[in-house]
Amino acid sequence: MSHILLVEDETAIADTVAYALRAEGHAVLHCLDGGSALQAVGSQRFDLAILDVGLPDISGFALCGELRRRAPLPVVFLTAQASEAERVLGFDLGADDYIAKPFSLRELLARVRVALRRGTPVAADPAPGGGAFEHDIEGRRIRYHGQMLDLTRYEYGLLAALLARPGAVLTRAQLMDRVWGDALDSGDRTVDTHVKTVRGKLRAVAPDRDPLRTHRGIGYSLDLD
Repeated sequence: MSHILLVEDETAIADTVAYALRAEGHAVLHCLDGGSALQAVGSQRFDLAILDVGLPDISGFALCGELRRRAPLPVVFLTAQASEAERVLGFDLGADDYIAKPFSLRELLARVRVALRRGTPVAADPAPGGGAFEHDIEGRRIRYHGQMLDLTRYEYGLLAALLARPGAVLTRAQLMDRVWGDALDSGDRTVDTHVKTVRGKLRAVAPDRDPLRTHRGIGYSLDLD
């Protein structure tokens, strides 16, 4: 069961969304404003936040920044004004999705499923004894041998997914689901292409190492050292 924080000041919308989410098996906590949402995050763990942009005390964008500083969780924005500038700002702040009002409940539930599936990797610290990787989940940054990697969104997602299960072989289908779940036009070659670019960036830091392992016909794994 996933725990979802819903921050929406229009009670009619909130009641409808919360009912639909609970019907899907999620636990939902509804807050009417940003202040109560920040208090909630300070006392319990959530797997995803759904934020209205136009809150009475703080903008959803500012709230997103505060939430991300306190806990690494996926964020889906709800807004009545879905201009390109607002969408870009939301994604720049780290939003996983952006839904304009009025919206379809079925679409919202589908997007929530994608965001939860993609989720946030659990590996946060270097491996005991000194691993080559350092993963700052909240900041969505990865260091390799002490050097910050310049990664695109999907390169980061790929490497983070592998870091979450060091040594385990993840199939292309598993990586597609975890990293590209929202990109309907992507295929297996997308995984291979991004593995190639990530491998190139790792080798630029440590030319004599190749922690990204290819398992032909299956998928990929990652060694921490």
